Amino acid sequence: MKIETFQSEASNYRTTRSTFWDGVATTQASSWGGYYRKILQKVVRHIIPEGASVLEVGCGQGDLLAALKPAHGVGIDFSSKVIEQAKSRHPELEFSVADAHSLNLGDKTFDYIVACDLVNDLWDVQLVLQQLNSYCNSSTRLVFSFRSQLWKGPLQLARKLGLATPNLNQNWLTRHDMKNLVEISGFQVLRGFEELILPLPLPLVSNIANRFLAKLFPFRALAMVNFIVARPLNKLVSAKPPTVSVVVAARNESGHIDELVERIPEMGGGTEIIFVEGNSTDDTYDAIERAIRKNPQRNCKLLKQSGKGKGDAVRAGFDVATGDILMILDADITVPPEDLPRFYVLMANGDAEFVNGVRLVYPMEDDAMRFANLIGNKFFAAAFSWLLGQPIRDTLCGTKVLCRTDYLRVVANRSYFGDFDPFGDFDLLFGAARLNLKIMEVPVRYRARRYGETNIQRWKHGLLLLRMVVFAARRIKFIL
Repeated sequence: MKIETFQSEASNYRTTRSTFWDGVATTQASSWGGYYRKILQKVVRHIIPEGASVLEVGCGQGDLLAALKPAHGVGIDFSSKVIEQAKSRHPELEFSVADAHSLNLGDKTFDYIVACDLVNDLWDVQLVLQQLNSYCNSSTRLVFSFRSQLWKGPLQLARKLGLATPNLNQNWLTRHDMKNLVEISGFQVLRGFEELILPLPLPLVSNIANRFLAKLFPFRALAMVNFIVARPLNKLVSAKPPTVSVVVAARNESGHIDELVERIPEMGGGTEIIFVEGNSTDDTYDAIERAIRKNPQRNCKLLKQSGKGKGDAVRAGFDVATGDILMILDADITVPPEDLPRFYVLMANGDAEFVNGVRLVYPMEDDAMRFANLIGNKFFAAAFSWLLGQPIRDTLCGTKVLCRTDYLRVVANRSYFGDFDPFGDFDLLFGAARLNLKIMEVPVRYRARRYGETNIQRWKHGLLLLRMVVFAARRIKFIL
């Protein structure tokens, strides 16, 4: 086949579809299509917070883009008649006629790029993905939806009956196909999930089917729509080494303070150590003051905690932290401070956006963790991995790391989950999952405590964790 013939074939394909969608724009939407689009909006709104900058490729009449309430919203579509309707319906947004295969939007970048039901209709999915890479920064998230091949026959029947929007021959991509295309185009898949097994508005039945059954085995195999959230790779990271703040919540930890100041390593462009003393019954506060005086070469701060619980202490420390990267280290030194550079490297290189320690890989010292605690940790790790859509081997490891800019975004979205986490771990994990941060884990060797007693109340806090599982299921998993 000559190159001219190949290019002509691609051009004819796109022209045929543009003409087809111009015609569809003048027809009335189907009842099935209206319900489907309503569900689509709800799912995407759960992923993308209000006030972001959003590019929607294949925007249609712009209803989805408008529903996201972006601070800056740009929609493109290759149907001129559809774009005319979009401009009329949503004059506050920016719309233009453009082909996704040959985008030219200047030097703009966006917080989110959305392409719902677009890949099923493209001539060259990889080419479009590569085009989109130009409009990404290091924190951009791509949100794709595409229909399951299982629904090819039912959708064809629905179109014949006038229940669904008409369409031309489609690309029927599997989740594996799409994941592969995303990865060879310079992106990394963060999570994938399914939605909608009953695309008709049947009272009560549709709610149960789509909100619950679509998330559960084996029913989720029947889902109509697949979603993928991805991030760009190989974006420039800062040439200047990031600075670090290590927050140490210390209550009744007097015997560990000197060792902490000595062993916490200097990292990146500089490391500050922030002690948050939690109204101890021993001389922890005095011990921290003495350690700071003895080590003037270390950049240390000391706060007196006004609230209660480790979560409150961590927030107090993060509020005064100046580092680019924020770290939490438990004062009991059950996780060696010397492991912190492993976390730092993943963050500084851009490989991870949230790093969690894992205590369950290497053998532990005797008495480091009771058997009941071990079983509980494994259960909650499995539960939260399913809920968050990314593998979390150890939810309760106290060593967690993220960028200060992302922490501020977690704070801004904190009202979505509420404030009932005394540990601080789940506040950060839930927030990271909602922001679709890339979570990675670093195995650590877990030591037994050498001084004092644990502040964890095993059974009381275990029941609280069960409440968090139920709460997270409602807020993260079962959202429709």
